[in-house]
Amino acid sequence: MNFNEIKIMCKEIGADDAEIIDTTEIEFNPAFRPYCEENLCGQYGGNYSCPPDCGTTDEMKQRVLSHKKALVTRTVWDIADITDSEKVKAAKKIHNGYTFKIIEEMRKDGHNGFMIGTSGCTLCVPCALKSGEPCNFPDKRYSCMSAYCIYVKALAEKCNMTYDYKDGKLPLFSMYVFD
Repeated sequence: MNFNEIKIMCKEIGADDAEIIDTTEIEFNPAFRPYCEENLCGQYGGNYSCPPDCGTTDEMKQRVLSHKKALVTRTVWDIADITDSEKVKAAKKIHNGYTFKIIEEMRKDGHNGFMIGTSGCTLCVPCALKSGEPCNFPDKRYSCMSAYCIYVKALAEKCNMTYDYKDGKLPLFSMYVFD
């Protein structure tokens, strides 16, 4: 698939927008890591995909930059109240499901890489880390944009996508970083 075909495939699967950029165009800011340390999601130190277990800010950045391209996808959800955690959680689950389907198609076409999700990994609930067991899916687990310290607003602007929650429309983003 060429880049245009990839974007079409993403929309057919369920993404509202898709764009491919060079990983060198991604803006990283380690100042985002303290948001993870605040542990508002409850996963800090309790999920292999989250800090501190996912890696340092520099390790995460280098992991992304070791690949050439990033497929950025966005879905937009009608959620009137952004504090409605059940609706937001459901939207994130569906969004990440679309991302997994996109990755499956990318890998079939020989584009190998890894996922950066719209939230931390939820492949196992609870994460095996909580019981001291090794990760059940080390090749599938994914960290969120915040864990990678990716400045998502700048990424959205680079991809000509709307970032802000406005008028009951919640945009969610994920990436597939590949060679």
